[in-house]
Amino acid sequence: MLILKSKQQNLAMFFLLGLGYFSVMSHLEINYFLKSLIAIAPIQVVAIIYVTYLRWSRQPPVGELKIKN
Repeated sequence: MLILKSKQQNLAMFFLLGLGYFSVMSHLEINYFLKSLIAIAPIQVVAIIYVTYLRWSRQPPVGELKIKN
């Protein structure tokens, strides 16, 4: 039996999800410009979330105090 690690399962799931998403987007009968904007929107949202997460999870530089509420 094939044993997949968690990272491999996540990659496979995201690959199938992306494949299905772009397959559906290619069959929609809407304006080409709107279709291209809608197709790229999830990638942009994921990129913004990823960059924001990296910024907030980063440790402050030495000598700089981090203000906690």
